[in-house]
Amino acid sequence: MRKIIVLAMALTFTSVSVISCKKDGSKLGKSILNLGGADEANTIIDFNNNFLDSYKSTSKHIESILRYADGAVAKAKGGTAMIMPVIGSMDYAFSKIKEVPSGFGKDKAAIEADFNTYKAKKDIIEKKFEELKSYMNSEDYKDDKGAKADAITKDIETEAQALFTSGENIIAKIKPATDAAEEVILKDHPMKEYIISSKNVMNSLDSNINVLDKQYSGKFDEAEAQKKYDELAKTVEANSKLNFSVKDPQYSYKKSQFESFNKASSSFLDTYRKLIRNAKGAGKISDSDIQQIDSSYESVLNSYNSFVK
Repeated sequence: MRKIIVLAMALTFTSVSVISCKKDGSKLGKSILNLGGADEANTIIDFNNNFLDSYKSTSKHIESILRYADGAVAKAKGGTAMIMPVIGSMDYAFSKIKEVPSGFGKDKAAIEADFNTYKAKKDIIEKKFEELKSYMNSEDYKDDKGAKADAITKDIETEAQALFTSGENIIAKIKPATDAAEEVILKDHPMKEYIISSKNVMNSLDSNINVLDKQYSGKFDEAEAQKKYDELAKTVEANSKLNFSVKDPQYSYKKSQFESFNKASSSFLDTYRKLIRNAKGAGKISDSDIQQIDSSYESVLNSYNSFVK
């Protein structure tokens, strides 16, 4: 069957900080302030962070279901494939989302439509997975030579693609208001310089990941990859050179988190250089190298989210 791979690196799971502050001058920022000021901004950011956490957890869970289904189909048809265990759903953030905030304005209805699709597909996939497990555990495949396993798996794959599409739509639609809300929150924040600089690193990293994702699926382009690497290395260097000095003692613990983020970013560059070297020799990006990049991205992302939350 056609695989649906949703690596963490293919998604922009970037949390933003949630701390109240004063007025903002941007057009969208003013709109948010008119609706409820910093409280409205915080509501938007809460939705952003909770949805991204939910989508990340759900994506991993569904990927493991797809791997299980792949093995189930092979076994049901007489093969000797190992059925992979499924990663349990740890989607605690989903229950925190009560509604789509009004601060999203004219995009609210479209976000709600995608979110309703997201919720519905989550439920359908779980039910289909339980149906497939029951079928395999009872060894009913011995009666139909795996026909039902094949049909259920195709259903799961179709529903998974719809869920991923709705999730990506939501991320794209909530970004403008979330960025504006972040401006409101960060206006007078003592860590503003470090958060914005670190976000620049993440934006550059995400841009690199998009290029690597494209090249992994197609042809490796050393010149393009090296150019993106150099851009990322510049932002990482600039961020690492910042001397974290915040007078407010309540943020003193953030210094170590900032340093951890910079170390993770530097480690990502190490892995990136290795990928470029290996892909140059092989003419393509290997599965193992893309998995190492994915793992390194996860480390950077987790460090970033710890720092800004």
